[in-house]
Amino acid sequence: MSRKLEKITPRDEDFAQWYTDIVVNADLISYGPVKGTMIFKPYGYAIWENIQKYLDQKFKELKVTNVYFPLLIPKSLFDKEKEHIEGFSPEIATVTKVGDKKLEEELYIRPTSEVLFGTFFAKEIQGYRDLPLLYNQWVNVLRWEKTTRPFLRTSEFLWQEGHTIHAKAQEAKDFTLKILDVYSKFAEEALLLPVIRGQKTEREKFAGALETYTIESLMYDGQALQCGTSHYFGQNFAKPFDIKFSNQDNQLEYAYSTSWGVSTRTIGAIIMTHGDDHGLVLPPMIAPTQVMIVPVKNDEALLTVAEQIKEQLGDFRVAIDESEKSFGYKLANAEIKGIPVRVEIGPRDLEQESVTITRRDTFEKIQVKIPQILPTINKLFAEISANLFNRALTNRQQRTIKVNTYEEYKEILKQKNALFLVPFCGAIACENIIKEETQTVSRCIPFDISREVSGQCFRCDNPAQYLVYFARAY
Repeated sequence: MSRKLEKITPRDEDFAQWYTDIVVNADLISYGPVKGTMIFKPYGYAIWENIQKYLDQKFKELKVTNVYFPLLIPKSLFDKEKEHIEGFSPEIATVTKVGDKKLEEELYIRPTSEVLFGTFFAKEIQGYRDLPLLYNQWVNVLRWEKTTRPFLRTSEFLWQEGHTIHAKAQEAKDFTLKILDVYSKFAEEALLLPVIRGQKTEREKFAGALETYTIESLMYDGQALQCGTSHYFGQNFAKPFDIKFSNQDNQLEYAYSTSWGVSTRTIGAIIMTHGDDHGLVLPPMIAPTQVMIVPVKNDEALLTVAEQIKEQLGDFRVAIDESEKSFGYKLANAEIKGIPVRVEIGPRDLEQESVTITRRDTFEKIQVKIPQILPTINKLFAEISANLFNRALTNRQQRTIKVNTYEEYKEILKQKNALFLVPFCGAIACENIIKEETQTVSRCIPFDISREVSGQCFRCDNPAQYLVYFARAY
């Protein structure tokens, strides 16, 4: 194994500092000049581009088309949906003047675009034949966060924001869950994150939604992270924005809408789930460089073979490190960037017509004959993907605890972070007390566990309505 970079704090010593060290030293971002903003460097943005490519294709398979809506939202529009504006008001940035001229109406920098889509849909739709409209946009949004951390919680972040409008309530509900399926497969296939699919509680659902569905993952340190949400609005946005259509009986009816999103916080999830004390560990599917070829020296014979190997691996994202850095530095750099597989070539390897292949997740090294590199890497990618997923799943299983009493819950929390499965009454007031006293929140009412539950809520004397996952969360 090559030398370990000393500037990465050990993960088990200080998880928060370890995370920051990874983000900076893997060359993903620089900090922006305004608090809570970040500059995506090429390597960090390339990860996001690969996420975009995966999801964009899946959306298009559902006949979703891409659009772009404005950054600025007039205050009068935002105020039309009261619950929505109340949910976002603490985080909204406002434009009040241009140059020295005060604006007649304040403009909000979009925290999300439901109101813009609602206004547009009201003008665009006449009859049931116009429906459904299935739109998505890849944009930035601004939410003025008090506490910020790169990728996980930043004042400005990138995401995809889907909005659809339907003639039938059931059709809108079904589409909400179709998107959740897309998100689940994306998380588990591309990011190798085992996720729990479920519904948010009344307290945690999106402002203005009737129902919010989520995929939740557990990080290495036992804190949860929401990786994607899909919202069913019913007619909650159609009514204030007067989105009506003429139905098959030629009667005017309010339409039904959804919205859904995945953001750059998924990059934070990858880091905190798969990373180690040597740096990033990237899933092969979204790694900007899947294979790094590292010649021991920039010798003409070695570079010629490196180019031949790169050509052999033409279906993969392959790079050759031809920098003037030392061989040890090159290996350490590939490690910190989480490149799934390294192919190392030296003079002795050439004599034997072989190379040394190192996998990033386990650091296992194998000698491979040059004609066998392609099938070997195909096999390794499958093994790496399975290992990363199973490692994360094992961590979640070991940190999932079922409790029935609040006393036991608080006692375990004193010792460690965990994912708790508890009987819960569902009351917002009860959940507010839990958050205030323990800094934990509900994550979801899981789909894969029966909602039939007897007995009392784990915190109060009221009857339990369902089993719910609670945890500290990012």
